[in-house]
This record gives sequence, C-alpha cells and structure tokens, in this order.
Amino acid sequence: MPKIGMEPIRRTALVEATIAELASKGSLDVTVGQIAKRAGMSSALAHHYFGGKDQIFLAAMRQILRDFGSEVRRELATARTPKARAVALIEASFSPTCFSPDTVSAWMTLYAQAPTSPQMSRLLHLYQRRLQSNLCHALRPLSGDAETVAETMAALIDGLYLRAALSQSHSPDAARERALNALNTLLEVDR
Repeated sequence: MPKIGMEPIRRTALVEATIAELASKGSLDVTVGQIAKRAGMSSALAHHYFGGKDQIFLAAMRQILRDFGSEVRRELATARTPKARAVALIEASFSPTCFSPDTVSAWMTLYAQAPTSPQMSRLLHLYQRRLQSNLCHALRPLSGDAETVAETMAALIDGLYLRAALSQSHSPDAARERALNALNTLLEVDR
C-alpha cells in the first residue's frame, strides 16, 4: 500500500527531473526511463503519474510558468504607476531565473514542439496571451493604442529573450535594456 502524501512529492521529483534531463540533452529527445531514473523511481511509476513523456513535459512547463508568474507578481508588488507596471513585466521577463540553463532548455523545447503538439501550442499561446494582457492593462492609461503597443512589446520581449538565451553576444541585461528603451520609444511616439 502506498504511503499517503507521496504522490505530490513524486510528481514534483519527476517534473524537476524532466527539466534537468531536458537541459542535459538539449531537447525532448529523452525517455521516460531517463527521467524516472534521474528522479529515483521506476519508469512504470512515472507512467502511472503522468501517462507519458509529453504529459511530464507539460507539467514541467506549467511549473516553469508558475515560477514565472511568481516572479511577475513579485515585480508588480512594488509597481505604483502604469509605467512601473510595464517596467515590472519587462524586468520579470529578463530575470536571472528565466535564464537558468534548465529553464532555457525547457522554453526552447516548448517553442520547438508547439507547432506539432496542440497541448504545447495551447500552453505557449496561454503564456503569450497573459503577457500581452498584462502589458495592455499596464499601458492602457499611457497609450491611445495600448493593444498595439502591448502586442509589439510582447513580441519584442519574446524575440529578445530568444536572442539572449541562444547567443553568447546578447546578454539578458542588454536584452532587458533594449526592451525598456523600446517601451520608452513606443510611448513617446504614441503621444
């Protein structure tokens, strides 16, 4: 008979092992057996909890998105003006936690899998909609065309993140500064 309360611990271990295994392999080219071994359990148990590799990866990305949401809330907690809210969203998007090798590998895998997996596409779309919605909310008092400015900023944040994550010459700090400069430019042009 299983111990009561072990399921959440094992699920967490599998999610963490998935993120670490993705980082070590650099792609979703890992097996449930490799993930389970890293988590210290059998592949049968991993299948029992998640059903398969894609479901474990989706759970891992949901955890990364929850962590990102916590980072966003932490940044927004001190933002007192609409512009400070927009800046907080940019700061959270380029925080050091977003650039850990494990997190970067997971994001790259999500972007690569989204075109062929409806569930991964849905998760990516959810993140993109939430970022744009938060930016739009922050920019509405500052811009006559908050929707367009928010859409532009969201695309720029994603693009700058990808460049910084994949390049030796683009740093997260430089990417954040570019995004902040673009925000200022777009708000100036909009006046």
